[in-house]
Amino acid sequence: MGARVVRMFRNFNLENRVAREISKEKPRAAPRHESSGPASEVERAESVHQKNDPLLSHLKSVYVESKDPAATEASEAVTVAKEVDRRPLMFSVPGPFYGLQELTDVPKGKLTIVEALKALSSHQREPHTWTPDKIAQEYSLDLKDTKALVDFFAPFNVEIIPPKTEAAKQIDAS
Repeated sequence: MGARVVRMFRNFNLENRVAREISKEKPRAAPRHESSGPASEVERAESVHQKNDPLLSHLKSVYVESKDPAATEASEAVTVAKEVDRRPLMFSVPGPFYGLQELTDVPKGKLTIVEALKALSSHQREPHTWTPDKIAQEYSLDLKDTKALVDFFAPFNVEIIPPKTEAAKQIDAS
């Protein structure tokens, strides 16, 4: 019911209000910037493509040669370090391994997946022979990282958890 009352007041004397609004004087538009028209744009385009001899002579007189002595020494040290800090690969995967190129050497302190699995399985089979010290020495690894690898990574541990009830099915481990 309130909407009807509002609509009545909104539509009351609508034609007179519209006529009054239309008869008001219109606001004037802001003046446009004076220009010489399309010819000025052509002149600007031509001036951009023309040679400016003073600017060209200044540009030719500027010559910058930059050398960073620290950067050249660092790049030489990196190339020397690459040659020194690599060791030959111990084990490799037979045949092409998923289209990857065959590795011939590995940076010191790093292992390939094949080498890591081989070292961990050797330690798991013979822990007295393949100690973390021997693995670190054999593969040029950090002793702390090797101990952590041996302690926290077990590649072939299969644990069978016995069921809580006798009626449950159990996988034969043998």
